[in-house]
Amino acid sequence: MSGEDESSGWQLTESDPGVFSQLLKTLEVPLVVDDLYSLDAESLSEFQPLSAFIFLFKWVQSPTSPMAGTFDSDFPGFFAHQVVNNACATLAVMNALGNIPGLPMGSQLSDLISFTTGMDAQTRGMVITSSDWLREAHNILSPPSSVSLDGLELPKTSEDAYHFIVYMPYMGSVYEFDGLKSHPINHGAYIETGEGWIAKARDVIESRIATYPAGALDFSLLALHEDPLPSLTAQLNEAQKANDHAIAEQLMDRLANENAKRERWTFENSLRRHNYVGLIHALVHAMAKAGTLDKTKVDARKVMTERIAKQKEKGGSSIEED
Repeated sequence: MSGEDESSGWQLTESDPGVFSQLLKTLEVPLVVDDLYSLDAESLSEFQPLSAFIFLFKWVQSPTSPMAGTFDSDFPGFFAHQVVNNACATLAVMNALGNIPGLPMGSQLSDLISFTTGMDAQTRGMVITSSDWLREAHNILSPPSSVSLDGLELPKTSEDAYHFIVYMPYMGSVYEFDGLKSHPINHGAYIETGEGWIAKARDVIESRIATYPAGALDFSLLALHEDPLPSLTAQLNEAQKANDHAIAEQLMDRLANENAKRERWTFENSLRRHNYVGLIHALVHAMAKAGTLDKTKVDARKVMTERIAKQKEKGGSSIEED
């Protein structure tokens, strides 16, 4: 969950597939993340095998009891509490990765998970968020602001807090991992046939989404799934060896789409890493020399006044993602 205190050193995380996929790459895990706009079977088919759903929602103070399902106080798997602000994206990823049997991972991640074996959720959360290398991996695409507003005595505004949780299968049941809850939440057993755990998770997630007002945009959903590039490349090689040109062409199209997506992620992530303070200073300086700065300031004040008025009409809150 996000918060105003950044003293922990953990920065806000954008709910973006490129950001999460870069984190997974840093952790040396052969998984990627994609946006989901529907939970129907056809939409999910391209992401199989699917390991987990990462759900982002607007956090509000709620009862300690779960909305659905039951707390599993004897959960034998991996579960960590969130003990610092802004870390919930990486905590959600960790709670997912720690419960995928046989998942290949980098030595640092493997050592961290092994080291926390047997710890209670609170201690495990403290150990994870005390890990410098993991915090750096988390922050690499969300660096702290280069401009400090401290000391300007600006009016404080309340900000909506957003929170990441995970839904995934574990030992025959669908579990919800929420780092702000006391224990993992068991949503019951699923049927192995058909869609398996996904059918059960769909019911749970759709029931939760139904609690929001119609048309609300207070949540988003991501799919954590196997990186399709190795499998597609192997299938293409087999199709080419078999001279199956139709299948080969389909596979080449899918590979091209996947590679184009990775190129877009790389470009967008390079923009996230960039410090724009120098560019902004140069633009302001050029506008001042050209004599257009005063008019631009007046226009900007007008636009900001209109935005503030619209915000007040909607309730006066701004939105942050974490």
